[in-house]
Amino acid sequence: MAQGYRNHVRVSLTSVSTPPYNPAEKGLLALRVVLQRVAHASVEVEGSTVGQIGPGLLALVAFRQGDGDTALGWMAQKLTSLRVFEDEAGKMNLGLSDVGGELLLVPQFTLYGDCRKGRRPGFDGALEPAQASRLFDEFCARCANAGFPPQRGVFGAHMRVSLLNDGPVTLILDSP
Repeated sequence: MAQGYRNHVRVSLTSVSTPPYNPAEKGLLALRVVLQRVAHASVEVEGSTVGQIGPGLLALVAFRQGDGDTALGWMAQKLTSLRVFEDEAGKMNLGLSDVGGELLLVPQFTLYGDCRKGRRPGFDGALEPAQASRLFDEFCARCANAGFPPQRGVFGAHMRVSLLNDGPVTLILDSP
């Protein structure tokens, strides 16, 4: 036997099956945000601007089954206190309140798109629209209660989001 094959194990991939992905079953993440530090951002619906900000944070927000008050509170606190703005030394030590930044929240269920199989994403992981809309409203309210009344996109609408990413700084946040 050749030197490199002494401990070789043959595995048949046809005998391995992968169970369907179910984040709730595995106790995984409940609320997902893609956060971008921006110089400015806006969102349009049917040609009209429905939200716009100057320097601050643009957050694309998605919900899945299992989301609740704990995830909403955690994410609102995290988002409004995260230090992603640079201080005089160029370190990310400043938060929204330190820089007088603004917040734009945009609902985007496609963050829970599953592209592992086939050529078209599946959205079984996203929460059904009526519940997700209620949670988005509640999340916006919690951010406002934390001192950052957000500009916002329109749930369920076809939106055009424009932004100038500052840094670029883009982070993916998943609630515990």
